[in-house]
Amino acid sequence: MASDIVVVAGGGGFIGGHLVADLLEQGHTVRSVDVKPIDQWCQAHHDAENLELDLRLADDCRQALAAASHVYNLAADMGGMGFIENNRALCMLSVLINTHLLEASRTAGLSRFFFSSSACVYAADKQIDPNNPGLRESDAYPAMPEDGYGWEKLFSERMCRHFSEDFGLMTRVARYHNVYGPAGTWTGGREKAPAAICRKVAEAKVAGNHEIEIWGNGHQTRSFMYIDDCVLGTRAIMGSGIREPINLGSSEMVSINQLVSVVEDIAGIACRRTYDLSAPKGVNGRNSDNQTIRDLLAWEPSTSLRQGLESTYAWIYDQVRAGLVVR
Repeated sequence: MASDIVVVAGGGGFIGGHLVADLLEQGHTVRSVDVKPIDQWCQAHHDAENLELDLRLADDCRQALAAASHVYNLAADMGGMGFIENNRALCMLSVLINTHLLEASRTAGLSRFFFSSSACVYAADKQIDPNNPGLRESDAYPAMPEDGYGWEKLFSERMCRHFSEDFGLMTRVARYHNVYGPAGTWTGGREKAPAAICRKVAEAKVAGNHEIEIWGNGHQTRSFMYIDDCVLGTRAIMGSGIREPINLGSSEMVSINQLVSVVEDIAGIACRRTYDLSAPKGVNGRNSDNQTIRDLLAWEPSTSLRQGLESTYAWIYDQVRAGLVVR
């Protein structure tokens, strides 16, 4: 029989570490699981049970979910656009994690299963215009997602759906849109745009050489969701009656050039910008349509980009100044 243990798969990662902290604060008994050695986790919380397991393996999934009641599956081999465009097979192999966790959840009798999907599931032809009006949940079909990573996420969404329909496992799916914040990956090749820009501006400020490189032409657009909103929305979706995949993201769309300008203003410097048009840049325009989450939860992510970047830049600036080893 399941107990009240809540498992966070991928708990050593950026989002997972923040989610574990929030669940502990809410009074839950938490088991945090990650493939990385614990000393390489973004956050390791002593009040949680921390396990080093490879969730691509069925036996490790069964061990991770022993006596648990709920699982949040945030585990995946992923990173920013530079990583996912050059590691498509590794991204696809994350399908093993979700498949084995679903089966382990079914056999162990877990009450609820959360899967962190991605805006990368959306069809490429819906993201050609930088002035993207917002991606609705229905825009994932007909399917033409980001190659590799997006296909894995879309397939895993279908797995969740069919485990719910065929086996009665209560599954919830959120499509994350570009999550950022402190205590995440900020260098090393897996960082996403907000962390990368914060690092580049911080390095320029510390070095006194006010020049940065931007991938693409800077006109590509995105929305960026602050980590606190992500955690709050994740828990709300997990506890809800929402059976279909739902957007979880900010609807405040900006260009990469605008993102850079906000970070420069926070840092108090202006940088000369060079543009690498050969670098991975992703789709031209992506934004979250939040009508569904407003209708169903009477809520949507509301932290402004400026507010979220202030704390993110401050944290990354401290890492740059300290010269910490790459995670």
